[in-house]
Amino acid sequence: MRRLPLDTSSFKQIRERGWVYVDKTPWIHRLVTEGICYFLSRPRRFGKSLTVNTLKELFRGNRKLFEGLYIYDKWDFAEHPVLIFDFNTIPPQT
Repeated sequence: MRRLPLDTSSFKQIRERGWVYVDKTPWIHRLVTEGICYFLSRPRRFGKSLTVNTLKELFRGNRKLFEGLYIYDKWDFAEHPVLIFDFNTIPPQT
């Protein structure tokens, strides 16, 4: 039985370890090719971090991670600069 990735939001880790991944790349492809600006507002534990991490791997050109997924033959996988602003690393104010 394949493992459910309950404790990670790393697309790379999920794909390399063969864990269960529900292919959301049709929506990611649409978001990237048709969209202008999006605000990802979902409740906790609804996959926001995994979606952003998937976008990171897509724009870094990691083609191998997307084998067997919808977007594999629809994307050029050229490497683009990726900026990550992680607000989780900011210590809470007391």
